[in-house]
Amino acid sequence: MKINDNGIDRDATAEEIALIEKAQADRQKAAAQAETDRLAKEQARAAVLAKLGLTADEAASLLG
Repeated sequence: MKINDNGIDRDATAEEIALIEKAQADRQKAAAQAETDRLAKEQARAAVLAKLGLTADEAASLLG
């Protein structure tokens, strides 16, 4: 793996590679968690609308 260190391209050290891979894994976990949160919020919203007997358009008209 190559990295740019102050304008000089060089091979990454084992420590740098480990840090890069950890950062990539952390980003993937964060993206997966964000998607899970988004889906949960969407399901909660749908449940509230169903409980109220409203469509999304009707709710938007009432709140908008």
